[in-house]
Amino acid sequence: MTRRADSTIRIFALLMSMTLLNGQLSAASTDPLEQRIMPLRERAALQDSILRERLDTLIPTLMRREGIDAWVVIGREYNEDPVLKTMLPATWLNARRRTVLLFIDRGDEGGIERMAVARYAVGDLFPGVWDPETQPDQYQRIAEILGEANPRAIALNYSNDYALADGLTFSEQRDFSAALPTPLRSRIVSAEKLAVGWLETRTETEMRTYADVMAIAHAIIAEGFSRAAITPSVTTTDDLEWWFRQRVNDLGLSTWFHNSIEIERPASATLALQNRGAALDVIHPGDHVHIDFGITYLNLQTDTQQNAYIMRAGEADAPAHLKRALAEGNALQDILTANFQVGRTGNQILAHARAQAIDRGLSPIIYTHPIGLHGHAAGTTIGMWDKQDGVPGSGDYPLHANTAYSIELTAEVSLPEWGDAPLKMKLEEDGFFDGTAFRYIQPRQTSYHLVPSD
Repeated sequence: MTRRADSTIRIFALLMSMTLLNGQLSAASTDPLEQRIMPLRERAALQDSILRERLDTLIPTLMRREGIDAWVVIGREYNEDPVLKTMLPATWLNARRRTVLLFIDRGDEGGIERMAVARYAVGDLFPGVWDPETQPDQYQRIAEILGEANPRAIALNYSNDYALADGLTFSEQRDFSAALPTPLRSRIVSAEKLAVGWLETRTETEMRTYADVMAIAHAIIAEGFSRAAITPSVTTTDDLEWWFRQRVNDLGLSTWFHNSIEIERPASATLALQNRGAALDVIHPGDHVHIDFGITYLNLQTDTQQNAYIMRAGEADAPAHLKRALAEGNALQDILTANFQVGRTGNQILAHARAQAIDRGLSPIIYTHPIGLHGHAAGTTIGMWDKQDGVPGSGDYPLHANTAYSIELTAEVSLPEWGDAPLKMKLEEDGFFDGTAFRYIQPRQTSYHLVPSD
């Protein structure tokens, strides 16, 4: 049996055991969402299994794709390289002292050897290869290992375009370089593409897990966009933001940003509220309410923008003109994702999508970003809200297969019923590109969350 097959079987068994455990726990909890959240110990086991699979399967492919035969990842406790943080076991909340992870390509027969040049082995993922009692100088030990391996390229994490691939600090770079003999020092190269490849690439197991993470995020939004959290003409935007923040915390989850709630109203509705002295930050019947919301769970991030309509007395649905606006936003999503093609840069995708949307009569603002181990993650950037002509650097990076994105955009839609100013239909949904087709991790929003006012 191959290592990859064995790893897949272990992860499948773990997922099945988690399903059974959650079923047992359901009797102890009456909260449907809480029942879906794994206990910490089981989360850690799943996270470590996924990490092992990623290290076993992705690192060899990515190092050879980028022509790197030695990768050195260095970080100190509380000032970790962002890449290093993604390679630590679940029980390692931080690095310990100076932690150096080293990957060396030993060829087809030896594969990629990974090790920790540190006082401690890093779990059972990176065996320790430094004895400070024998060789007190940690960097000299690294130099010894690299000298024996004689790599053609030694990659370090520094980058002009990606903060997440630029984790090597000045002092670590200085001391590492000083320890190497001149011939090896001349072989130092940027690990940018390798680091970005590691961060952006998703495995099949991760995507199965992502489906559960995304479903939980969507369920929290649906709960918050209901009378469980909103009392029309009473609840403020600040109240609702903190309801979401508290709900995430109470579920034992965390978030990577504070959510935001925004009310959109026609100018006439705003004037009417002002004339009667009503607070504009209170959610009223007839309001179009928007959320930007994300959670962190099982090392994966979500980033979602959806919309609710607060129904007036006697209404059973959102008005037809708001439905048209949402449909236009969905059309812009389709135009964008139809332009996903391996090898195209983010700037090329942006230009194609904007031209097609404008031809259709839309006013597009596209600011789509990678997502996965981080929220605003490394990978192909497709516009920023203030850079609709392209993003230098990360926008020039080509699209790769097996990558995930937050399809984040605004369609400015002119509606006679809304008034002179266009309605800004802001949408964001997370999806996966397999190299051929794009799919949403969970179904995107195509109809409003409806909140009754009576």
